[in-house]
Amino acid sequence: MTTSPLANLSATRDLLDEFGLATKHRLGQNFLIDNHVIEHICELAELTGSERVLEVGPGIGTLTLALVQEAARVVSIEMDATLEPVLDAHAADHPNFRYIMGDALKVSPATIAEVAGGEPTVLVANLPYNVAATIILQYFETMPSLRRAVVMVQKEVADRIAAVPGTKAYGAYTVKLGLYGAVTGRFEVPPRCFMPAPHVDSAVVRIDRREVLDAGTNAPGEGAAATPLDAERVTHVVDAAFAQRRKTIRNSMGSNGFDKALLDQAFAAANIAPGARAETLSLTDFVRLARAYDEAASGLADTPAGDTDPSAQASACGLRSAEDGR
Repeated sequence: MTTSPLANLSATRDLLDEFGLATKHRLGQNFLIDNHVIEHICELAELTGSERVLEVGPGIGTLTLALVQEAARVVSIEMDATLEPVLDAHAADHPNFRYIMGDALKVSPATIAEVAGGEPTVLVANLPYNVAATIILQYFETMPSLRRAVVMVQKEVADRIAAVPGTKAYGAYTVKLGLYGAVTGRFEVPPRCFMPAPHVDSAVVRIDRREVLDAGTNAPGEGAAATPLDAERVTHVVDAAFAQRRKTIRNSMGSNGFDKALLDQAFAAANIAPGARAETLSLTDFVRLARAYDEAASGLADTPAGDTDPSAQASACGLRSAEDGR
């Protein structure tokens, strides 16, 4: 079992005292003090010693000191400048550990790869809760080398990540993240495992990237990930569908830039009821709808000029004309 020398209350207090630090709630810092959680995170991560691990929000390095025992290289991104002396001390003790000071949402993938000695392959982190959802999606979108993520997040975020159609937690974020990965593990972490104890419950989730296959023949909901172009199209559809949750999917999309005539063709081709609401559609449904809409728009665009009217031609790109939007 992999453990951390800092995953207990006394060791955490001693280190904070040694470096003259105090917890900073504005950065979402709640230090992990339970080695059972560390062990479980490492079990879910299934590190073999060959991985380049990316960590966000290492804090004082509690999880970091466990990861360096199992990974070929660990690179952590930390925003709080007062923690740099602590991370510097860890780097001096562990040659396979390096860190980057900065905003995890602004540090470029190229910079991360340079510091890691190659593109990162696994994300393992106790994420800052206020930006956790954004980090997960952005990293899967922009770092195709990431094969999986094992991340601690607020329970409500974990619920959104793992939600299924028809539930309250299911939304645009669930679908968009589902284009890149699927949840393959989860466990709950109570507040008592942290110092100070947060006022929210936490959970660790494992997300495995879907294999990239031909998006024309393999739907992501059937075990394949969308290609970048396909993902962009589906994301556009998803955002418009969920923009007004109380409306039907046809009305919500029609109010957010999609041509209703083309939508009707797409709903029929994809066998999706236009009166349905977005939260009832699965990832596969959204992929099918996006492709059907593109095909309807492409078919109209290919129609000879004399066979259609100007307003229909204007909507061939999928967006309504200014006149239609009045």
